Amino acid sequence: MIEKDQMAWARRLKVKHLESFLVLDEAGTLTEAASRMHMTQSAMSHWLADLEELVGMQLVTRGRRVQLTPAGVLVKRLAISVLGDISRTHKELGAVAQGLTARLQIGSVWAGVARVVPQALAQFQARYPHISVYVTESPFTNLLEGLANKELDVVVGSLDSRAYRDQLEHRELFEDNVCLVVGKASRFWNSDEKPVHLAELQHDNWIMPPKGTLMRTQLDTALLDNGFSWLLPKVETAAITTLQALVHTGDYIGVCSEAMAQYQAALGNMKILPLDMTIRFGPVGVVWNRDNNSEAVRLFVEHLTASIPR
Repeated sequence: MIEKDQMAWARRLKVKHLESFLVLDEAGTLTEAASRMHMTQSAMSHWLADLEELVGMQLVTRGRRVQLTPAGVLVKRLAISVLGDISRTHKELGAVAQGLTARLQIGSVWAGVARVVPQALAQFQARYPHISVYVTESPFTNLLEGLANKELDVVVGSLDSRAYRDQLEHRELFEDNVCLVVGKASRFWNSDEKPVHLAELQHDNWIMPPKGTLMRTQLDTALLDNGFSWLLPKVETAAITTLQALVHTGDYIGVCSEAMAQYQAALGNMKILPLDMTIRFGPVGVVWNRDNNSEAVRLFVEHLTASIPR
């Protein structure tokens, strides 16, 4: 059992302490943090000093930019967890006020949005109409941040090494590839289905995913393996709506997951540009926090996994 004096500092802790500390860490300076919190610098310094007194340790080192001490890193982790729980509870209370008893927050990459999430979600809510759902679409890195700060319950994304962290659980859903697409403004729109060589596309106008994303890394590797010099894309975007709009306004070659490309092609929004090779993207799966014991999460993961053809 935890001794009472060990919890004394926590009982005196206020949400404002944690909010101010996270803002300070992000802002880097007391002046900027005070401006973001709409308070004076002296008031910001007071909140920091008060928090350090509660914890009994120095939390930042002051310089041109403040740096977190080891104790500060621990308090930051606490702040993210507590504020994430508060934000989630606030949304759940809103759901209860609307007569709902649960809220599920889902994040997905393009491939998940195209192939599994909408269909599985529609069937899931038909079966569990009391569960309210929030869905966001973003690159996998951003979605994992959402899991870490508890803004998201479940993420559908690429199962690279980041999905194997100790605090995460995952299940594989399907394999995906990188695909090239064009729109009605492309010279390839009315061409035959003859496979195209990557070398023929070196000087085209490329719309690529942002640097650092798995899809961009896989594409860059394939290009270099095929003798390309480094390409400078005309546009970088993580938004499928931007990609979809651009390929219809100019002679662009877009890059997206094969799952999304097939979905858009079936709607007549894009045409898949056939290649003489396959660029592997990798497995796509569902990821969630191991310590998340929500019944809604368990039910959705089971439903999503069962909905994939084997």
